Amino acid sequence: MTRIAAVRASFPPNRYPQAELTDMAARICLPEGADRGVLERLHHSARVEFRNLALPIERYDKLDGFGAANEVFVSTAVELGTETVGAALRAAGVAPDEVDLIMFTSVTGVAAPSVDARIAGRLGLRPDVKRVPVFGLGCVAGAAGLARLHDYLRGWPDHVAVLLSVELCSLTVQRGDASPANLVASALFGDGAAAVVAVGGERPAGGGERPAGGGERSAAPGGGEGPANGGGPRVVATRGHLYPGSEHVMGWQVRDTGFGVLLDASVPDVVRRYLADDVHGFLADHGLTPRDVAAWVCHPGGPKVLEAVAETLDLPPGALDLTWRSLAANGNLSSSSVLNVLADTIALRPPEPGAHGLLIAMGPGFCSELVLLRW
Repeated sequence: MTRIAAVRASFPPNRYPQAELTDMAARICLPEGADRGVLERLHHSARVEFRNLALPIERYDKLDGFGAANEVFVSTAVELGTETVGAALRAAGVAPDEVDLIMFTSVTGVAAPSVDARIAGRLGLRPDVKRVPVFGLGCVAGAAGLARLHDYLRGWPDHVAVLLSVELCSLTVQRGDASPANLVASALFGDGAAAVVAVGGERPAGGGERPAGGGERSAAPGGGEGPANGGGPRVVATRGHLYPGSEHVMGWQVRDTGFGVLLDASVPDVVRRYLADDVHGFLADHGLTPRDVAAWVCHPGGPKVLEAVAETLDLPPGALDLTWRSLAANGNLSSSSVLNVLADTIALRPPEPGAHGLLIAMGPGFCSELVLLRW
């Protein structure tokens, strides 16, 4: 099974309480002199206390146009991505030149060359490292990316794979747009990054020799204490589900001014309709029930979504405490959020050895991704 050797999250240095972000949203989104009542109710009900921003708050008033926002995305993503992957590799005891694949995901900016290409040299990755940049999965990409790393490592069980997510949601809030979806986005979404280092089931504890073939490097230099000796969980299995007729529920409307958010009020209803059957069926295939799950690692999609998850799965009190904690401290970080919750689970509330966890995220499509973990 794939072994999660390390998970690290990082944030831009510009951190603000929700009240200051409400004032910023009023300046940017509302007409001059408009009533702030709806905006303030949305910001209060989001249950977000703090968020980090790619830029100092005063610079958002001057940020105008898709091109300007995307330039900030690229430069910030490169800096934050380099920092986050470097921290995860150090925590895993893996040298940069031991990485065989790096997957990069974001839905808040575009870059060609992709961000993974731009950070490879900074990190010291090998020139023959496999790169997989992914765009469009949105909030589900943290879970889906972890699932695809698992797929890769099943085929190359002696390899090391890295997932990097960088989401700078503040750069997508639309100026002069007082629509409910844009105001919700201004209340809920924050900026951050997360990285996962994963190793295959046949990866030697200290690097060492690997079978040659298929154009692969025949040996990996040692990187100190091997990643297989850490305390992270293993990936047992994964499952995705694309829900029919739900493309309108979440996504982007690409405009001249950038990414205009599509966020339908029916998201919690879609969760209630599909998620329980997905989870029960997935667990049953592995001889488990929700009562056997010791750690629920859930994407903090927002209060109504989290309430729908807890209700439809009949979760015990406190099961989503770390998810609620992440929402309050950082907002919804899109694809980075569920990885941030995973990092907190490993660091703060790891289950007993042998216990199972379930990582859950949902996103545009509309879709879900489930990752079964075992400590």
